[in-house]
Amino acid sequence: MRKRLLSLCVVACMALAVMAEGKAKYVFYFIGDGMGVNQVNGTETYLADIEGRIGITPLCFAQFPYAGIVTTFSGTNGVTDSAAGGTALATGDKTKNGALGVGIDQTTRLNSIAARAKAEGKAVGIATSVSVDHATPAAFYAHVKDRGMYHQIGKDLIAADFDFYAGSDFLKPDAEKEDDGKNLYTQCTEAGYIIARGYADYRKKSSHADKMLLLQTETASRADRNSIPYAIDRRKNDLTLQDITRAAIHFLNKKNPDGFFLMVEGGKIDWACHSNDAATVFKEVIDMDNAVKVAYEFYQQHPDETLIIITADHETGGIALGTGHYELHTGVLKHQRQSAGAFSKMIAEQHQKEGNKFTWEYVRRQLQDNFGFWTQIPLNEQETETLKKAYQSFCDGVAKDSKTLYASENAIAAAARKMMARKAMVGWQSGGHSNGYVPVFAIGAGAEAFTGRIDNTEIPHRIAVAAGYGNH
Repeated sequence: MRKRLLSLCVVACMALAVMAEGKAKYVFYFIGDGMGVNQVNGTETYLADIEGRIGITPLCFAQFPYAGIVTTFSGTNGVTDSAAGGTALATGDKTKNGALGVGIDQTTRLNSIAARAKAEGKAVGIATSVSVDHATPAAFYAHVKDRGMYHQIGKDLIAADFDFYAGSDFLKPDAEKEDDGKNLYTQCTEAGYIIARGYADYRKKSSHADKMLLLQTETASRADRNSIPYAIDRRKNDLTLQDITRAAIHFLNKKNPDGFFLMVEGGKIDWACHSNDAATVFKEVIDMDNAVKVAYEFYQQHPDETLIIITADHETGGIALGTGHYELHTGVLKHQRQSAGAFSKMIAEQHQKEGNKFTWEYVRRQLQDNFGFWTQIPLNEQETETLKKAYQSFCDGVAKDSKTLYASENAIAAAARKMMARKAMVGWQSGGHSNGYVPVFAIGAGAEAFTGRIDNTEIPHRIAVAAGYGNH
């Protein structure tokens, strides 16, 4: 009872503050999937290290004037998954791991902050760097007992009728029995959505669209429909989170100049953490920060009417900045040019092509070019032998690929990734989630409510107060 009274007092004080300062007309809700406190601190430490300094170089969002720490346990588990974590951030209610937009009973439908914004007449956008039907974006529009129900989640996306969606693609777009032979793309089109493939295509089609679904190009989806490429692996013309954020702002503001709600997920921070790939993690955090900068530019034009929130659904990997030697050398990570997953794929393809002609000399050259070993990062004889043994076990077919939640790495790539972590003195506890605190940062109208230690369920409620959304 005392806790509930305290919570009610906090909400009442927030309401008075917002009434005095004016409601948030434009709401940006950034979620860095898997981005715990040390993912942020590690990125800032890395940025300072590559400048030749001990300390931090602050990210844009980490300089926002209001900050706090957030608890993330789910309704049934001390460690949440992204479905339950996303549902808490979207609806303000705890649920069972694996469930999206429904209560612990897996039946009761939960109303999201995005749906409340729509009920208030705001334009609404849901965007991500992974598939549009993945757990975090789906938490804002879907109501399913199992996050793996991708086709049904796609149908829930259409039923929610939000104005703008963006991500890599659908995971299961093909028609099922009850769809009368119509796949999700056809169903979206019939529901009034214009489908754009890539940012250039968006620019061509947006002026004639009432509702928009922005996906990566079909060529990119044939290569990998699960997500847009990691920042470290990005090539020219790849869809980026900055592109997506810029397109979302343009479309939503055009659709309704009287206000919008936009959720943007940096989804692959989590994926890189599952792989314990520190260089890729830090560059994904930087990439999300670049997307936040796009929103911040909008905030600077509308400072009294805009609220920007940055948080995370959980921490992934249990990353440790330091491995017991009272040193940290994150700057060496700048020499990594590919994600470990991309390097693994490249090595495997070359091995398949060359067969018995696949040599240690070739692998050594690739390790040198893509990780900086020997030329930029000195290795002793024992460390070199570790990599050479990984090469030999790979060629002999002895070592099985290392599988993480979203990737598979051969022995050579896994050994290289672990060597980079050792040289950077970055440690990892696991390949899964943890119950570590995650940060929350805020700026703008009502931002003062996002300080201290709060539970993830409080965030959407406080956004609703700041934006003046009713209990729809």
